[in-house]
Amino acid sequence: MTLANGNKPLRVLAVCAFPVEAAATRFRLAQYVEPLHARNIELTIKPFLNSEQFVELYRPGGLAKKALGVIRPLLYRLAQTVKVSKFDVLLIQRECMSFGPGFFEWLYSSIGRIPIVLDLDDATYLPYMSPSYGRFGSYFKFFGKTNNLIKRASIVTCGNHHIADYVQNIGTKATVVPTVVDTDLFKPVHRDLAVPVIGWIGTHSTFRVLEGFFPVFQELAKRHTFRLKIVGSGRDKIFIDGVDVENIPWSLEREIADFQSIDIGVYPVTVTESMTAEWIKAKSGFKAIQYFSVGVPFVMSPVGICAELGIPGKTHFNASSHSEWVIELERLLVDPELRRAMGQAGRDHALQNYTLTSNADKLAGAIRSSITGLGK
Repeated sequence: MTLANGNKPLRVLAVCAFPVEAAATRFRLAQYVEPLHARNIELTIKPFLNSEQFVELYRPGGLAKKALGVIRPLLYRLAQTVKVSKFDVLLIQRECMSFGPGFFEWLYSSIGRIPIVLDLDDATYLPYMSPSYGRFGSYFKFFGKTNNLIKRASIVTCGNHHIADYVQNIGTKATVVPTVVDTDLFKPVHRDLAVPVIGWIGTHSTFRVLEGFFPVFQELAKRHTFRLKIVGSGRDKIFIDGVDVENIPWSLEREIADFQSIDIGVYPVTVTESMTAEWIKAKSGFKAIQYFSVGVPFVMSPVGICAELGIPGKTHFNASSHSEWVIELERLLVDPELRRAMGQAGRDHALQNYTLTSNADKLAGAIRSSITGLGK
């Protein structure tokens, strides 16, 4: 296959643990297929689990069924070995599969004799407690494999400079490619509702952090009318005394619309058993970038990379204590013009700093450097 300019495209095999329902696959790989194609790079994505298996993975119970369910993906990964040599570069988004040692990463790069580009949007080199499987899940993580992959990679694309610093200290070249959205899709919509909506969109694991902020919403509800929209909690029912709560499951098809349905966003970040201070420091702050892109003002914990995002007081508010959270959310609740101005400032910030086009240039450059030998 050749593109319009007559040059043979660079063929890249991207392997990852999860399908597009996982944010890392969706925003670190899938949304770059077309932009990379325009840059003469053909990206083929092969996740370990398919969509059905991914949903099953996070359902309660059924450990035996889940264990048996990985047999087919394992066999598929093994069968894929014969096709690796058809590619020019192996792009690994974190890992080939979410458990076990880096066997397939080693096998693919060795048999294919192709360079590795490793993509790290989280500090997977740090041991952590699985929010779904606890210590049992941690036994199968083989945390040391990330360091081995870093050493064997030609270049590592990193979600932020904290991860990049770690990679460079090991001796491998790193380039920062933040996690962004397509701002042509994640864009503001006009909202003029009588009752403002405070919103949070996350996962069953991060919902535990939001629970610690329920007293903030209870205090606000004593003085102001608002609706609290919670998306992706993993809970069937959520009750907060005195607060009007809308609790809905996360949906891939509804993802953008859910962000656009919020008047005020919240982005609380705290240390938990599964998220240590070191782990949080290397998080990408992606939710803030999503809020910026859709023009939604928000209040955020200034922790880790989140302390470095945007312009506090202009694109968003920071809050570190209960009283600060109440004060900053109250400012946004009572002032629609402040919400509009701050949302617009956030949108402008996203267009200046977090676009798919600029990121695609960075990613394409990293991939090409692995071929030319400039990655080390």
